[in-house]
Amino acid sequence: MSSDIVLPGQPIPLPRGPLPQLGRGVYSRDGTVRASLVGVPHHSGSTLEIKRTRPHPPVPNSVVLGSVTRLSPLQAVLSINVVDGIPLPAGEEFTGVIRVQDVRATEKDKVKIADCFRGGDVVRGLVLSLGDARSYYVTTARNDLGVIFATSEAGATMEPVSWQEMRCPKTGKIEKRKCAKPEGM
Repeated sequence: MSSDIVLPGQPIPLPRGPLPQLGRGVYSRDGTVRASLVGVPHHSGSTLEIKRTRPHPPVPNSVVLGSVTRLSPLQAVLSINVVDGIPLPAGEEFTGVIRVQDVRATEKDKVKIADCFRGGDVVRGLVLSLGDARSYYVTTARNDLGVIFATSEAGATMEPVSWQEMRCPKTGKIEKRKCAKPEGM
């Protein structure tokens, strides 16, 4: 069994053989075993269960997902919704700040925040440190960090074409972003 986190309602792949006994966090509907909690399914003897994963606040080196809420010439402000792969409860988001010097590792002096992020973009970042009293400092200065989801002006989900450009599939228009390298590539 893999160690992937499942969401409520998501089918759980089972190994061949007899069906395990269903424990906490698991139910069966229409012959399919599904999760009722967010967590990692595991076998405890002959019982399949999901232990609840508790969210925790970001710490340095935590990988976070968040959406861009504000932009200024010197920084982008994120609403952090996921910490180390664990979604935070609604209303318990943290604030992250991506400073202009933390966008990429090279040519830091040439970075323009408006060419890297737009409001509403979903960004994968790495927590550098606790910033001021209200926010965390976040970096996107690795290939696997940056914008992972963006919507174009036409309302379509954009697709990355290079590390600094995304294209609208509806209009073909290219917009600048600091793109994250897709996982598995």
